[in-house]
Amino acid sequence: MTNHSSNHLLEIKNLEAGFMIDGAYYNAVNRVSLLVKSNTIIGVVGESGCGKSVLSLSIMKLLPKDRSKIKNGDIFFEGKNIGEFSEAEMNTLRGKEISMIFQEPMTSLNPVFTIGYQLKEVFMNHEKSSKRNIETRCIQLLKKVGIGRAEEVMKEYPYQLSGGMRQRVMIAIAIACQPKLLIADEPTTALDVTVQAQILQLLKDLQAKSKMSILFITHDLGVVAEMCDEVVVMYGGQIVERATVDQLFYNPKHPYTILLLDAMPSLTKEVEVLSSIKGIVPSLQNMPQQGCRFVSRCPNALEKCKTSTPSLRNVEQGHEVACLLYESNVR
Repeated sequence: MTNHSSNHLLEIKNLEAGFMIDGAYYNAVNRVSLLVKSNTIIGVVGESGCGKSVLSLSIMKLLPKDRSKIKNGDIFFEGKNIGEFSEAEMNTLRGKEISMIFQEPMTSLNPVFTIGYQLKEVFMNHEKSSKRNIETRCIQLLKKVGIGRAEEVMKEYPYQLSGGMRQRVMIAIAIACQPKLLIADEPTTALDVTVQAQILQLLKDLQAKSKMSILFITHDLGVVAEMCDEVVVMYGGQIVERATVDQLFYNPKHPYTILLLDAMPSLTKEVEVLSSIKGIVPSLQNMPQQGCRFVSRCPNALEKCKTSTPSLRNVEQGHEVACLLYESNVR
């Protein structure tokens, strides 16, 4: 097994992952490298179809085996190459060291088992403890995620709970074994705005207390501003910009990031119509094989953008961008 000395919690190197479609392979994540330090919240942002969820499922090794594969690259967790882990080793890691909250709690929770059963299962898979001790810890966990009537909820089924309550249960399951890394894939998408704010605050509080790292996947830049320390912007399966939250919001570099920020509603500026980005993210089969993948939608595209593929470069301390517009003034 390959060990790798690093002080990073998670290190992804040149990851290529994708799907088989009609017998041909297409990359959904293309040469992505990413570092996650301990005790940080990193946002991964971009439109639907840009590879965010495929990235998260690759880390967890949960991509559907029959029609997808990780073609290239390494994923190191605490210096160990988890790409080489067996299914049994991954099962030990998942839920204990790395946990995940999925987009839709109604499909993530099993409708035929009580909330209590599903919570207890996490402890039974990863720890040896008495039934009474597990029961007590489950009730404490539900209270910790803001569910007041924890004892009753233990006996209830997912359909008896509201969307916000189900998402709190999902968070309780994810943090039960105090993971070092939590992957949150659009965890507030299906919730209304007030519940969304409560869930975000809950995650922030839990992170501050436990010092776990969170990889927060979202298409909502407002959530990123609220939650994250650093941001990675993805487009067409690639990272196009990486920066601290302040750098990204006050000094965005990539044309795609600038357009994403322009499309955000503002409380201070009055506009008649919100701006939008023309066109759509190309499908896997139609992804440009050379040049910049954003070229067809970019207002600043140059002729060379169609043929030269930009790579991530430092434009200032801790701020990287993959755009030919910055290749002449690299510091």
